[in-house]
Amino acid sequence: MKKKIWIVTGSRAEYGLLKPLIKRIKNAGRYKLEILVTGQHLATPYGLTFKEIEKDGFRISKKIKMLWPGDSELSIARSVGSGIAKFGELFSKEHPDLLIVLGDRFEIFAAATAAFIFKIPIAHLHGGEITSASMDDTFRHAITKMSILHFVSNPEYKKRVVQLGEQSQRVFSVGAIGIDSIKKAKLLSKFELQKELGFKFGEKNILVTFHPATLETDTVSSQFKELLAALDNFKNSKIIFTHPNSDVGSLEISRMIDDYVKRNSHKAKAFVSLGTVRYFSLIKSVDVVLGNSSSGIIEVPSFKKPTVNIGDRQKGRIMASSVINCKPNRSSIYGALRKALSEDFKKLSRKTKNPYGDGKTTERIIRIIGRNIDHINNTTKIFEDIQNV
Repeated sequence: MKKKIWIVTGSRAEYGLLKPLIKRIKNAGRYKLEILVTGQHLATPYGLTFKEIEKDGFRISKKIKMLWPGDSELSIARSVGSGIAKFGELFSKEHPDLLIVLGDRFEIFAAATAAFIFKIPIAHLHGGEITSASMDDTFRHAITKMSILHFVSNPEYKKRVVQLGEQSQRVFSVGAIGIDSIKKAKLLSKFELQKELGFKFGEKNILVTFHPATLETDTVSSQFKELLAALDNFKNSKIIFTHPNSDVGSLEISRMIDDYVKRNSHKAKAFVSLGTVRYFSLIKSVDVVLGNSSSGIIEVPSFKKPTVNIGDRQKGRIMASSVINCKPNRSSIYGALRKALSEDFKKLSRKTKNPYGDGKTTERIIRIIGRNIDHINNTTKIFEDIQNV
């Protein structure tokens, strides 16, 4: 009988990373794959991105609606509670042999919590990383403690997962799966991209992806206001915004983006969801990626393009030489952008080495799952003290 593998996805970005693995498991023949869709995928304000999954030819097995309206702490808490309850109802009736989750979002935390309660083995991607200014940091470590297999993106992160007490023989440094997506994607040319987006590129082009730093207090609008003020200094540059995830304070950022684009329609445009191919094609076509998203740290270096990383949201992650860190004020952001757009730094970025892998992560994960799936039906774990490693 085929082993049942379920994969949970709650956002556009996470699905884009998981797509090569979903395809590989689907085509393997030895597993029965089911895709569970939740979170932002099913919410109109975030573009109903479950349609992208269907467009890629994957059948969605279950849709778990869990998001409550709003972007406050209360709405997030309600969403987590709803997610645990609804995933719990599902797991009480059906029991996969392995549940695969990625990352650190509260939607994934809810799914993992329910699976852990029902003794379903969990395989977790991207554990061991640190993002000190975001509540995602704690969600990530909590998911690690509920998981039985760990696929980390760098050897340093393996050490950290073991530091959390996980058994070293179940922690695998496989690289970042997003690099696989880049290697396999058929990207659009600049001409094709302009036609699809209805936006003409300029001499210099900036892609902005900015999310709330959810553990900081009352900084969302002030930090983003500083970012916009810095952009005003680049009169001849074209700017493309992507809207933020469903975090505390995200609605305010979206409102500010829309207001800025309305005032600067000659040089700026915003998108709720670009999809994997268009997003990666944009990175390939622009001169710099600006913001505080993990994609600027993990995926952008593979395009040999500069990243300007603002503030502390990604503080603690291993970073390539093509990443410039700056403070969340207009002068620091302006200076970092000037540096990123300079010929010297663009030359440096073209020589950078991405510390997150070589694009062969999917095959490594498939091999490891194949070796272990018959032996992980027991979710009991031994806490491994560091001195015994």
